[in-house]
Amino acid sequence: MTQPAPLTEIWRGQFKESVHSGHAVICDSAGEIVEAWGDPEAIVLPRSSSKMIQALPLIESGAADAAGLTTQQLALACASHNGAAIHNDMVRDWLAALGLRENDLRCGPQEPRDIAARNALIKCDDPVCQVHNNCSGKHTGFLTLTKHLGAGPEYIDPNHPVQVVVREAFEDVTGETSPGYAIDGCSAPNFACTLHGMARAMAFFAAARDGQGSRATAAARLRAAMAQHPEYVAGEGRACTALMRAAGNGVAVKTGAEGYFVAMVPKRGLGVALKIADGTTRAAEATMAAILIRLGVLEEGHPEAKALVNAPITNWRDVRTGTMRPSASLL
Repeated sequence: MTQPAPLTEIWRGQFKESVHSGHAVICDSAGEIVEAWGDPEAIVLPRSSSKMIQALPLIESGAADAAGLTTQQLALACASHNGAAIHNDMVRDWLAALGLRENDLRCGPQEPRDIAARNALIKCDDPVCQVHNNCSGKHTGFLTLTKHLGAGPEYIDPNHPVQVVVREAFEDVTGETSPGYAIDGCSAPNFACTLHGMARAMAFFAAARDGQGSRATAAARLRAAMAQHPEYVAGEGRACTALMRAAGNGVAVKTGAEGYFVAMVPKRGLGVALKIADGTTRAAEATMAAILIRLGVLEEGHPEAKALVNAPITNWRDVRTGTMRPSASLL
């Protein structure tokens, strides 16, 4: 097995203080590797980076159209959101339209990442609930599909009809038979694959166009919804939202826990998947920004790019003490 490659470095003054290594793959629409760092065949759990794949059956089944879902709701179905008001209100309204309630979700309660939403709960002494969970949009999408299929309420069971069709979609677009799954932070199954497989899936999303078949049409709709509504995919202050706004041209990106990150680049028909070996989010964000610059879809001088690539590190007195920057192999 190829060892992880250095991807992001932390410099303090003239000293290279830390190095974040990992694996990264750029894949074309034919499923072939264009560039790779580390081991393309490393088997990794993609975590929340797989949410747009998990949402494919929502559209393919006809459930999304039957429920009249908007592009904002489709973006939210792919989201790891902040739990801000725009996210929470949409989930509540979506559940109500389905004739369901918060306790029909199976993602578990989570404190909102959004400061205003969190402070409002504290001031009113209101409890944190499942609507605030960063995966509540995905789970409401699962519930939409569950209702459409007339299936039982435990939609997170790996043998539930929802998860059966999710696994089929996952294995199809990655081009691999998944070696297994683990239970994600939101209690849904998360299927494993190689970095090459996930990059292949993202290239499929990047090249997908309406009218090329039900799966490609679904992929194109989800990618477009994410790119059109980046504020619903993550939220203010988040790298996903910032990078999609900065890159434009329909580029869609999605983070995952433990240092995973993916991108769909429709302008070039390319997919990207990366995993930081030590699970560090800051390195995943910096590495993805560097790769988007390398692919020519993000301007190096854009403020959002500079905030992640060659980003200044400051101390508590706002004195610049160092820099986070890409390793030489990414430049």
